[in-house]
Amino acid sequence: MTYLLHALTERAGEFIRLRREIHSQPELAFEEHRTAALVADKLESWGYAVERGVGGTGVVGRLVRGKGGRRLGIRADMDALPIEEASGRAWASRRPGLMHACGHDGHTAMLLAAARHLAEQGQFTGTLNLIFQPAEEGGAGALRMMHEGLFDRYPCDAIFAMHNMPGIAQGHMVMREGAMMASSDYATIVLTGVGGHGAVPHKAADPLVAAASTVMALQTIVSRNVDPLQPAVVTVGALNAGKANNVIPATATLELTIRSLDRDVRVLLERRIRELVTLQAQSFGVQADVQWRRGYSVLVNTPAETAFAREVAVELLGAERVTPQGQPLTGSEDFAFMLERVPGSYVLIGNGDDAAAGASACMVHNPGYDFHDDNIAVGSAYWVLLAERFLSPDNQGSRCAL
Repeated sequence: MTYLLHALTERAGEFIRLRREIHSQPELAFEEHRTAALVADKLESWGYAVERGVGGTGVVGRLVRGKGGRRLGIRADMDALPIEEASGRAWASRRPGLMHACGHDGHTAMLLAAARHLAEQGQFTGTLNLIFQPAEEGGAGALRMMHEGLFDRYPCDAIFAMHNMPGIAQGHMVMREGAMMASSDYATIVLTGVGGHGAVPHKAADPLVAAASTVMALQTIVSRNVDPLQPAVVTVGALNAGKANNVIPATATLELTIRSLDRDVRVLLERRIRELVTLQAQSFGVQADVQWRRGYSVLVNTPAETAFAREVAVELLGAERVTPQGQPLTGSEDFAFMLERVPGSYVLIGNGDDAAAGASACMVHNPGYDFHDDNIAVGSAYWVLLAERFLSPDNQGSRCAL
């Protein structure tokens, strides 16, 4: 597929500039008005039927060609993060306190580059649905788009998405069948006791001591309740209590993040955290209130679609640049909700793994991060080839095959 990579590389300059423009004007979840308008205008100019405002600020572009009955969905995310950029790039954020620290600007540019090529030169028959999603960063934009009828109006037989990954060689692709990314849940634990003077602790019920014991006890859930072969994370990220060294506070608050790669383990973690916190509090004579906030689901790639995605990557790049079954990640992704409705696969593309890559090798959600512009050509070529193979006239009778 050298010819396809060559064609998309020749055109990449236009979309590198577009990516940098988006990068310089980052927008938070459900505030992606400028980015969404840019995306919609581009798609309309290339002949796509476009719907704006799906799920708040989402955009869907549909392109129907020929009489094929298959329907493909490809998703890119658009939102930025509340981080002050320190990359030093000429195209760095011009909006104080905001930056594209996760590469969504690159994901958007890759899919737009593919969209133009497919509109002008794509060889396929069927329906292509390009989904530009808002609010991946904690806002569950995928779920909101679905609640507003995304797959009712734009049904898909399969759906795919791609994310860049620092620490992996630029342009190298990683696939994984099964659980790819963890669920994410959050808990606020408020321990309420009786405050008092630090010199007479026997006349108080100290929630801070209870909180300290609870932090340690929570560590036993993963080590003693979860199957050692099942990844799980229980992290206490904050413990807030008291302001003076001689005052026992009346309350202590813990903030937790909870991750798992198995749906049953996710249920187990919630049950054991609630039980343990309640009993720990009772043992210290204080009250416990556990406020549980359910986050993103476990992201599970379906077998047939992942095999297809893998074969497309090998065809495009060669087997030496594709990891066929990579390791799962304990980060979370709201593309998981889409995969609960539609079979598909979430794939990774390397953003750089050495000092030469500079900011591109910097981990996401870091002030020094930047998307690797060479991935515009590779990522867009991948989307073009995947769309043409999935919507090939020869594939109309099969679920997912080359």
